[in-house]
Amino acid sequence: MTLMRRIAAGLALTALGLGAPAAQAHHAFAAEFDGKAPVLLRGKVTKVEWINPHTWIHMTAAAGGVGPEREWMVEGGTPNTLLRVGITRDTLKPGTDIIVHGYQSKDRACTPACKANGRDVTLANGQKLFMGSSGTGAPRDGADPSEMPH
Repeated sequence: MTLMRRIAAGLALTALGLGAPAAQAHHAFAAEFDGKAPVLLRGKVTKVEWINPHTWIHMTAAAGGVGPEREWMVEGGTPNTLLRVGITRDTLKPGTDIIVHGYQSKDRACTPACKANGRDVTLANGQKLFMGSSGTGAPRDGADPSEMPH
């Protein structure tokens, strides 16, 4: 392969690589969640995924505290967002009892798990912490401290 072809091939691969992040773009709240479908989950943490762009808290809970318990995946803000409000890897260990206020996904199929966007989490000691992300189209419900008037 000639030098020019190698350069052209390298540039083409670089261009493809630069386009890849667009496919992984951050979604708006309204793309996946229903702002008119609030959900209250009481249950135990089974796993937490500290990954960007969102953390995922997996829990076993009954929606509204009634009915059968199901596996839920609750989307939170970025790991940095949770760390800034005091939620750490030690805060949400498997087996921890929590209460999550949030909004259910538009897809109610719950396969393989039900999904929700978490606005806040209440710990067993009563401490309530904001876990959502603002500016993504989530309803202004007073849970986000940055939305409060100054």
